[in-house]
Amino acid sequence: MTEYLAVADGTIAYEVAGSGPLIVLAHGMGDSRAAYRGVVPPLLAAGYRVAAVDLRGCGESSVDWPDWSRTAIAGDLLAVVRRLGGPAVLVGHSVSGGAATIAAAQDPSLITAVVELAPFTRKQTLRLGDLRVKRFRQSLLRLLGAGVFGSVPLWRSYLDMAYPGVKPADWAERLGLIESRLREPGRMKAMQAMGRSAPTDAGARLGAVRCPVLVVMGTLDPDWADPHAEGSAIVDALPSGLGRLEMIEGAGHYPHHQLPDQVASLVLAFLRSDAGRA
Repeated sequence: MTEYLAVADGTIAYEVAGSGPLIVLAHGMGDSRAAYRGVVPPLLAAGYRVAAVDLRGCGESSVDWPDWSRTAIAGDLLAVVRRLGGPAVLVGHSVSGGAATIAAAQDPSLITAVVELAPFTRKQTLRLGDLRVKRFRQSLLRLLGAGVFGSVPLWRSYLDMAYPGVKPADWAERLGLIESRLREPGRMKAMQAMGRSAPTDAGARLGAVRCPVLVVMGTLDPDWADPHAEGSAIVDALPSGLGRLEMIEGAGHYPHHQLPDQVASLVLAFLRSDAGRA
């Protein structure tokens, strides 16, 4: 059941289930909370209360917002945690990985641990050698095209690359939902605006995080020429001993949908060890 939270400038949609310690799940741009539907059941079975959030401009959240930065998204996520009675573990994918970093730095009392899935959490630098990696080069062109032209077909073409190998069983259903949402008034413009926001605000807060952080990257994520190097750079920018990197072999940019059981297992193991000791 969808619930709604009014915040400054708009309304955030979310759904919550289960009982126990709170985990809040935040998706990437152009997506919705449905991206986590394979991850939620094992988290519930492990005894957690799980809230899946639609980011501003996405899913069932309102469309018109003045700010699309990770800092603004972090404020929305913290508002949801307060509404549900935190503290919480915050799981963020892509743009929301950076937002989770900011939220943890802004209010350490509310965020006990952070999981970043294929996150854009620091300034991106394009090197000439990166373009020699075919999957990165092709992905970049599709992303740029979708962003500049607001093209749903180009976004779909990017998604096809972002899920390397065998597609999930619900692939057609998932694509249909994404496409139908992006064709709603204002949704594509929201994705374009979010895509133009730089992750520099998140990178500036990495050193201020005080809780344990798990970074999860797919070995075939086309958003980076070297996903392992990107994940390692995020961990290295955190205070010593707080960050840990896990790689998922064969996963692309959406490991939580492509391989939800593996992601859930990594999250639960992290919460039992690093986060549990914090």
